[in-house]
Amino acid sequence: MPRERGFDPTALHTDLDVGNKNIKYVLAGEGAGTIFAINELTGDIHAMKRLDREEKAEYTLTAQVINADTDEPLEPPSEFIIKVQDINDNSPQFIEGPYHASIPEMSAVGTPVTRVTATDADDPVYGNSAKLVYSILEGQPYFSVDPNSATIKIALPGMDREMREEYLVVIQAKDMGGHMGGLSGTTTVTVMLTDINDNPPKFSKSLYEFVIPEDLLVGKMGGKVETNDRDIGENAKSIYNIIEGDDHGVFEIITDTQSQEGILRLKKPLDYEDKRTYILKVEATNIRTEPGINPPFKDTATVKIVVEDSDEPPVFSKPMYLLEVNENAPINTVIGTVTARDPDSFGSLVRYFIDRHTDLERQFNINVNDGKITLAKPLDRETDVWHNITVTATELNLKNHSQISRAIVAIRVMDINDNAPEFADEYQAVLCENGKPGQVIQTVSAVDKDDPIQGHYFDYRLVPEMLNNPNFTIKNNQDNTISVLAKHDTFRRQKQETYFLPIIVTDNGNP
Repeated sequence: MPRERGFDPTALHTDLDVGNKNIKYVLAGEGAGTIFAINELTGDIHAMKRLDREEKAEYTLTAQVINADTDEPLEPPSEFIIKVQDINDNSPQFIEGPYHASIPEMSAVGTPVTRVTATDADDPVYGNSAKLVYSILEGQPYFSVDPNSATIKIALPGMDREMREEYLVVIQAKDMGGHMGGLSGTTTVTVMLTDINDNPPKFSKSLYEFVIPEDLLVGKMGGKVETNDRDIGENAKSIYNIIEGDDHGVFEIITDTQSQEGILRLKKPLDYEDKRTYILKVEATNIRTEPGINPPFKDTATVKIVVEDSDEPPVFSKPMYLLEVNENAPINTVIGTVTARDPDSFGSLVRYFIDRHTDLERQFNINVNDGKITLAKPLDRETDVWHNITVTATELNLKNHSQISRAIVAIRVMDINDNAPEFADEYQAVLCENGKPGQVIQTVSAVDKDDPIQGHYFDYRLVPEMLNNPNFTIKNNQDNTISVLAKHDTFRRQKQETYFLPIIVTDNGNP
C-alpha cells in the first residue's frame, strides 16, 4: 500500500521464478505504464508519479507472468488493488466563512451565538489527519468556542450594545487532534449585539418653559418636549402623559411618530384673565418592555406655561337679547340696553353700533357709549311683528379692527288696540217666504288685525233703532259669531222684497 506522494515499492512474485531467466512480469489496469511501472525481471512495482489520495484513493491492476521469448502467458493474470495511504497534506477549510451572527445584548454567559464548521480533505478513518480541534484566536474575553462542536458562546457577562455593538472573532481549526505538527485554517465571525430595552428615556431638559398666547386655537401646538433613549427602534419609542398640574384638562400631549417628540396641544381655550401660569409635570414611558428588566422605563420633566395676554374683542353679556316695545311707542323711546366689556386686563372702553345691513329702514338707534337702543321711526305690529338687528361692540382706540364682537337683538313689537274689528264678509242672506220663526238665516263673524294677549272677544248688537225690530233678532253663539234669526213666518215677497239689518261689532280692547 503506497503512501500518497511517496515512492515506496511493492513486489509481485511467482513460483515459476526459481532462477528461471526466461520469464518476465507485465502489468495492466488503472495507471499501468503511466502511474505504476513493474520491473520485468523482479516483479517490483514502483510509482512513477506523486500520488494524491484526495484525487484517487485506490487503483485496480492485473499482473501476469509471460515467456520472455515468446510473450506467451505462463500463468493466468492476477488482479490486485493498490490503496493510497493518507498523509496529513490538507489543512482544514471553512467553506462557509466568513460568518455573521447576532445575539441580544446582556445575554448570559454560555449563551450560544453561532456554530462554525470546517472540513478536512484528509482521510477521517486513518490516523488523526482529519480530526479537528477548534480554538479562538481573537475575540476573548468576550467569546469562547467549544473545541469539538465549534459552538461560539458568550464568555463575558453584561455585554452592552450601547458601549460596543460589533465584535470580530477569529476561530482556528487544527487537524491532528490539535497536536504539534498539525495543519490549521481560520475564519472570522462578525458578531453584532442586538438591542434590548435596557435604557430608560431621558428628557433633554428637566424644565421646559413655553409662552402661549391666550388666543391660541384649540388643537394647536403650544410647545414640544423631547427625550433621548440610548436604545434603538421600538425600544426607543415612548408615549407622553401629563400626570400633574392640569386638573381641568386644558392641555394634552401626544407623540410625534416621526421625531418621537412630545407635542403639547390645547384641549380648551386659554384665558389670561382667568389663569396666567400653568406648572405641568409630564412623563415619558417606553412603549415596549423587556422580560427580566424592571418595566416600565420612564422619566419626568416640568413644563412651565406662561399665558400671554392677547387683545381680545369685547364680550357681550348675552349672545342674544330679546326686547319688547309697544307699537304706539313714541320716537326716542328706550327699548332696552345691550352691554359688553373688554376682557383684557387693561379694560378699554367699549363703543356700540348697529349693523345697518340688518336695519335698512333705520328703525332703531343705539347710544354709542352706553348701548341703549331707542326707537327712530314709528312701529306697526300689523306690518312687522319682529325686528332682528345686529349690534357690534368695539374697543375705543382699537388697533386691530378685526377685534369686533356681535350680538343679535330680537325686538318684538307688542300689540295695542289700534284696529277696529271688521265683518268677515258683506253678508247677503236669503229667506224663504214659508220660513219658520226662529230659523237661522245667516251666521255673522268678524276679524281684527290686532292680536291681544288674551285673545279676541267680539260684542255684536243691533243699532238702537233696531232693538225692537219686528222681523229679525240676533243670537250670540259664544264663539265670536252670531246667528241672525227670523221672528215670524209671514214674510211675503210681494209685500217687501229686501230688508236691511244694521249690526255693530265691538272688540274688547282698550280703547
